[in-house]
Amino acid sequence: MRRFILSLLGVAALAIAAIAVLPSLISSDWVRAELGRQLSAATGSSIAFNGPVNLSAFPYLAVVAEDVTLSAEAEGITAEFAEVSGSVALSSLWSDRLHIKQIALDRPVIVLEEKAADEAASTADRGNETGSGDPLPALVAFLERSAIESVSITSGTFIRRSAEDPEEVVSDVELTLSAPDIDDEFSLSASARMGGRSYDTSFTISTLRSLLERQPADVTLAVEADPAPAPGMSSLEASGQVTLNANGSYQIRGGEVEAGEQAFSLNALFVPGQRARFLLDLEADRLDLTPFMDAAPEASQSGAPSAGTAKPANLQFLAGFDADMSINAAALVLGEISASDVSFSAALKDGKLTAKLGHLGIDAGSVAASVATDVTADDPVFRGRLASTGLNIAKLSALAGQTVPLSGALTIDAGFAFRGLDGEAIRKTVDLAGTIGLRDAAYTLPGIADETMREVKAKKITARIESLAKPVRVAGRLDWRNKPVDVDLQIPAADTILTGNLSTEGMPFKLQVKMSDANLSLDGKAALSGTYAGKLGFSTADLSAFLAGLGQSGAESIGPLAFNGNVDARATGVSFQEASISVNSVEGAGSGSVEFTTPLKIMTALNFDELDLAQFAGAQSPAPQAKAAKGAEPADVPLNLSALRSIDATIKVNAKKLGYGKVFAGPVATSLVVSDGVASLTLPEAPFYGGHVVASLRADGSQSEPSIALKTSISGASAAPLLTDMAGFKHLEGSLKAEFDVTGAGGTSGALAKSLQGNANVGFSDGAIRGIDIANVYNNLVSLMTSGFKQDESKATTFTELGASFAIEGGVARTEDLKLVGPLIRMTGNGAADLAQSTLNFRLEPRLVASLKGQGAEISTDGIGVPVVVEGSFAAPRIYPDLSDLLKNPDAALAKLKDFGLPIDKLPIGDLLNGDGAGAAVKDLLGGTLDKALKDKAFKQEQQQLSIEEIIGGDPAPKPDEAAVEIPTNEEAAKADAPTEQPANGTEVPSEKADGPMEGFFKQLLR
Repeated sequence: MRRFILSLLGVAALAIAAIAVLPSLISSDWVRAELGRQLSAATGSSIAFNGPVNLSAFPYLAVVAEDVTLSAEAEGITAEFAEVSGSVALSSLWSDRLHIKQIALDRPVIVLEEKAADEAASTADRGNETGSGDPLPALVAFLERSAIESVSITSGTFIRRSAEDPEEVVSDVELTLSAPDIDDEFSLSASARMGGRSYDTSFTISTLRSLLERQPADVTLAVEADPAPAPGMSSLEASGQVTLNANGSYQIRGGEVEAGEQAFSLNALFVPGQRARFLLDLEADRLDLTPFMDAAPEASQSGAPSAGTAKPANLQFLAGFDADMSINAAALVLGEISASDVSFSAALKDGKLTAKLGHLGIDAGSVAASVATDVTADDPVFRGRLASTGLNIAKLSALAGQTVPLSGALTIDAGFAFRGLDGEAIRKTVDLAGTIGLRDAAYTLPGIADETMREVKAKKITARIESLAKPVRVAGRLDWRNKPVDVDLQIPAADTILTGNLSTEGMPFKLQVKMSDANLSLDGKAALSGTYAGKLGFSTADLSAFLAGLGQSGAESIGPLAFNGNVDARATGVSFQEASISVNSVEGAGSGSVEFTTPLKIMTALNFDELDLAQFAGAQSPAPQAKAAKGAEPADVPLNLSALRSIDATIKVNAKKLGYGKVFAGPVATSLVVSDGVASLTLPEAPFYGGHVVASLRADGSQSEPSIALKTSISGASAAPLLTDMAGFKHLEGSLKAEFDVTGAGGTSGALAKSLQGNANVGFSDGAIRGIDIANVYNNLVSLMTSGFKQDESKATTFTELGASFAIEGGVARTEDLKLVGPLIRMTGNGAADLAQSTLNFRLEPRLVASLKGQGAEISTDGIGVPVVVEGSFAAPRIYPDLSDLLKNPDAALAKLKDFGLPIDKLPIGDLLNGDGAGAAVKDLLGGTLDKALKDKAFKQEQQQLSIEEIIGGDPAPKPDEAAVEIPTNEEAAKADAPTEQPANGTEVPSEKADGPMEGFFKQLLR
C-alpha cells in the first residue's frame, strides 16, 4: 500500500511540474527530454516521455503527454501510461498554494515486483533511515500546500509479480480521488475486477486537518462485491472516528461494521513505525457464520499452477508487523449449531502467532482451544490443544452435513499438530494425542424395528489416542437388551477423523463383541448409511435362543451356528465370499447372496465334506429303544414348512458325503430349489453303500398342512450296513435293489408318518437272515421243545434271492408276496412294517429242499408246523420259530417224518404216542414238560445223549457201531409272516445242542 501511495504522489508531482515548466520551453523534443530529466530528479524515479507532449495556458495551465513510463527500481514499481493529463489554476503561478484542477491517468499498467528477502531487507533499512514508512504524513503535507479537485484513473491494471507465487492481476480499475482542501472532505471511490469478481469501494474522511491536529475525524467505508464471496455478504459498511495520536498511531473508536446481516462494534489501533502494530477488538451480540458455509474457494486468475511448481501457502506476509486481536460474541450460529459466550483472541509478535478460543458454549458443553505457529517459516507448523467437557453429538453431526444414529455427549482433551495451510497438507501431516470419550451415549442399530432391541447404551466410554498413525482402541462395556456387552473397537484414527465423507467413503474399523449368548467380530469398512464391507465372524451356541432374545423367530431348528467370511452388506441385501459356515455342527464353505425382497431371495454355492441333512435341520437323535419305556411311541414333534413361503432360493451343493442321519451317499453334486413355498431336491446317480442311488424329494409348505413326496431307486447297495444305519436293523445281508415312491402330509412328525402312502419293491440277492438257521431248527426240534429257542446272531439262513412288493397305506407297508429262495430252503411269507411306530410283524413259511445242492424236490413242513416269526422294533426285532402248532399236535409232527423217507412204520410209534406208561412219557416229552427226575438222569452222564429207551424204559444207550441217520444240519430257512404268539421276553426258546433227546429218539426209531 505504501508503494502505491508513493507512486501516486510521484505521478501527481510529474503533472504539476509539467504544468509549471512546459510553458517556458520551446522545442518539443527538448521539452520531453528536459521534462523527463527534471521529474526524474524530483521524484527519485526514472520517468520518460516517449510520445507527444501538448501544452495549453488557457483557461488553465494544462499538459497532455502520451506514452509515459515510470520506473522506481528501489520500490520495485514500473508503470506505463497511455496518456497523462493535468491542469492547474493560473493562480498557482503567483501563489504558494498549488490548485490542481485535474490529474487523469488513462490506461495505466502498474507492476509491483516482489523482491527477494535480502533485497527487501535492504530496502526496508533505507526506508527506515528516511522515515517511519507511514505515507499519510507525506500526503497530508502535500495537501497542506495543495488543493486537488480530481485525480482519476481510467481502465487501469495493477499487476503483482513474484518469482515464487502466481501472478496476481487487478483489472478494469476506475478510481476517483478528491481533496479540494485540507479542511474539506477527503473522498476516494474505486472499482476493479479481481479473481472473477467485481468490487466497488468508497472511502471518506470528514477533514484531514482534524487528523493533523490530533482530533477525531469521521471515517466511512463501503464495499460491494459481485458475485458475493458468501451468501448474504455482498456488501460491507463501516463507520467510526479516527484519531492521529501524538506517537503517530491511528486509533478508531466507536466503529460500527455491517457485513450483510452481521453487525459488529469495532475499536482498533494502528501504530506505524519500523515494525507496524495493529490492535483490533470486535464485539457482536450475534455472529452468524452460516453464510460462509457454502462459500466456494476462489480460483486463481491464471488458473491452477502446474504440478511441482506451486509453492505451499505460508504466513510470511504477517512477519512484517505485530498484532493483537480479540473477538467476543454473545451468540454464535453455524448452521444447526448454536453457541454462546464466544471468546477468541490472537497475538502476533516477532513472527510468533498464538491464538486461543477461550470459550465456545455448545448446548450442554463447551469447547476451548489454543494454537501457536511461527509465521516466518516457509512451511509453518501449528501446535495446539482442544478440550470439551461435553458436545452434543447429534448437533455436531449437522456441522458435517450428516445424520448419525448416535446420541449423547462427546468429550475431548487432546493435543494436535499439523503442517501447512491447505486441506491436503493438513490431512497428510495432522497428528493427535489425548482422550476422546462418550458420555450417556446411545447408538441406534440400523434395520431393527423393535426399539428395545435396536438401542445400545453406554454410560461412559473413553478412547486414548497415542497418535493418529496408530489405531484408536476403545474397550468397554455397553448395555444392550438390558444385558452387558463387552466391546473392543479399533479405529484407524487418521482415516476416521480426516475422512471426507463417512456416508459414502465409510469408516475402517475392527470390532470384537462378546455377549453371554453370542460373539461377533468385524474387520472392514462401514458407512453411516448402514453399509458394511469386510470380514465378519459370528458364533452362537443356540441361534434359536439368540433370535428369541431379539424377539425374532424362524430358526427354531438351528442350535450352534458359526460364520466366518468376507461380507458385503447393504440396505437391499448381503453377499458373502470365501466363507466357512457351521450349522448344527455341519461344516461347509462357499459363497452366496441374500436379497432382502419379498420373498427373500437366496443364491448360494456351498461345499461340504459331510452334509447330514438331519443334523443340519436340527433333528434330535431318538433315544435308544432299549432304554425306551415298553410300548412307548416315537416322539411326535410339530412340522412347520411355512417358512418356505418366504424364501426364493437356489442352493447348489457339492458334498463328498450327503445323507440323513447315518445314511450317506456321495460324492454328490445337486441343487436345492425353493420356490412358491415348495422345496425340491434332486439327487442324481451317486455312489451308495457299494451301489448307486437316485432320489428326488419334494417338500411342500405352500398349504396349511405340510406334505412330502419321495422317490428313490437303489441298486447294488450292501444291505447290512445300509439297514443298520437306516433303522438299526442288523439281521439282513445281501445286495439290495429297491424302489420307493412315497407321499405324506401332516402337521406333526407322527401325523406325517401315519399318512404315508405309496408303494415299494424290495429285492435282496446272495444274502442271509441273521439270528436264526431255519434248517438247524428242524434238525433240533426236540431240543427246542425241551430247552426253548435262543436267538443267536452267529446263526444265519442263507439265500440267493429274497424279495417282496409293498403297498403303503396309513404309514404301514404290507406285503403278501414275500419270497425267499435258498440252497436248502424255500420260503414264502406275508406281514407288515409300521413306519410310524418303527415296528415289524412278519410270518415266514419255510419248505425244505431234499438235496444239499438245492435242486431236489421241495418238502412241505406244514405238518411239522414250525413257521418263523419276525416281530418287534426295527432296531431290535425278535426272530424265532413258532412251536405252538407243533406242541398242540405232536402226532402230526411225527407223522411228517415219513415225508423225509424215515421207516417209522416198523416201530411201535402208536404205542409210544397213544398208550399208557411209556407212551405218556413221550407225550410229556413232546409237550415240553419232562419230569425233573428224567432231566436229572439225562444229565448224569457227562457229554452223553439219552436214548429213547432210557427216556421211556431205562434201556441202555445204543451201541457206537450201530448206524444212525440225521437230518442235514445245513438246511436254510426263509422268512414268514408274524406269529400270533411268541415266547415271553427273557425266555429261552430252545438252545441248539448236538444230538438232543429228539435226535436220540429218531435214532432209536431207526435202529
